[in-house]
Amino acid sequence: MVDVSGKQIMKRSAIARAKMFLGKEVIAHFNSEELTTKKGPVFQTAIIAGIQAVKKTSELIPMCHPLFIDAVDIDINIIDEENVEVLSKVGIEGKTGVEMEALTGASVACLTIYDMCKSISQQMVIKEIKLIEKTGGKSDIKND
Repeated sequence: MVDVSGKQIMKRSAIARAKMFLGKEVIAHFNSEELTTKKGPVFQTAIIAGIQAVKKTSELIPMCHPLFIDAVDIDINIIDEENVEVLSKVGIEGKTGVEMEALTGASVACLTIYDMCKSISQQMVIKEIKLIEKTGGKSDIKND
């Protein structure tokens, strides 16, 4: 791991976005922004999985530091008749950034949606996982 002992503690945040193709067949099963399959409520479960993934990033990605996360917010929205968007927002006061935590949260939320909807269709595609914002540290980043 990178030595962060000389770094200053500061407020840091990151936002990652994942786009996922579910298809009309899966989206048609949604009722009022949620789909319940035999495994349970899809978005609620994916949000919990994303939060857990953020907290366990250092166990999954070998060179990530274990962090005490201050804030996590996972939002999942249907963006059209075939696609959803997952936003993973992570905040911390610490010596290292939380980009990997935000990306991991978005990734695992998508994988959870896939797992919970695969009985309806296996044509789903996780299309894009991207860091869209980072604040704190040496530089701020804003992508879209």
